[in-house]
Amino acid sequence: MRSIKFDLKELQAFVVTADQSSFRVAAEILCLSAPALSRRVERLESALGARLLERTTRTVELTAMGQEFLHEARMALAGLDEAVQRFGDQVQLRRGRVTIACVPSVANHLLPRALQAFAQALPDVQVHVIDENAQQVLEAVARGEADFGLSFTGTQESALLFQPLLRERYVLAMPRSHAWAQRTEVRWEELAGQRLVSVSSRSSNRLLLDQAMAELPNPPVAWYECNHVTGALALVEAGLGLAALPQLALPAHSQVCGVPLTGPDLWRTLGLLQRRSRELSPVAEALRQRLLQMHAAV
Repeated sequence: MRSIKFDLKELQAFVVTADQSSFRVAAEILCLSAPALSRRVERLESALGARLLERTTRTVELTAMGQEFLHEARMALAGLDEAVQRFGDQVQLRRGRVTIACVPSVANHLLPRALQAFAQALPDVQVHVIDENAQQVLEAVARGEADFGLSFTGTQESALLFQPLLRERYVLAMPRSHAWAQRTEVRWEELAGQRLVSVSSRSSNRLLLDQAMAELPNPPVAWYECNHVTGALALVEAGLGLAALPQLALPAHSQVCGVPLTGPDLWRTLGLLQRRSRELSPVAEALRQRLLQMHAAV
């Protein structure tokens, strides 16, 4: 890449002089003396190795090279001005873009409320949501594809900072018509002989559940397995089995309810993930702080 040997003031001096066809008028606009303005244009010409302006005692005219370069110079100044404006808007929290990676249960239940309040405060900020499983959320944050993440894994990653947000317990999902639906708790050992609907073995949820059931003398059998929680919930609603799921995964208004699982209680901690080496943009930090404030009392 060829190095640039002129500065912004010299570029601006050329554009204003070309627009006014007068060194005197251009100097007044830029609050410079005519000789100082002329020196700036000369330095630009020297750096480019080409004559840009033809000077006479009365007029200033563009050379053929000057006419060609004027278009590029105007575009460069306009682009820089636009970039400065965009940056200023972000600093002042008027515009920008935030990318969040989060597990589906957060995208479905926690995030909408936070984004609703955020949109009211900062209506011109765009938000991109990457809703994937926990491992993909972690990778999106680690690679810099997301400004920050919302998940329940990542504390073991030295390059990532995990800030706890809230704790949620695991419940037994069942149709509201089920005989256990009115109970206040169900013990894990009571699941013996029950048909379960399970999430895939690739899911981080499945790892926690397998650990909890490993100590049971008669662990339940997973008759159905789905890659995603939404699929598992559909099978539960159809009466095909029960499912141990995080509380947030249950839809607020559906024919499925959740009863806390006990003996032992099983919880997971949801938190904010971000790279230690990356400073968030002002708009991303504003959204992160809003999420923290919403769940400060949890």
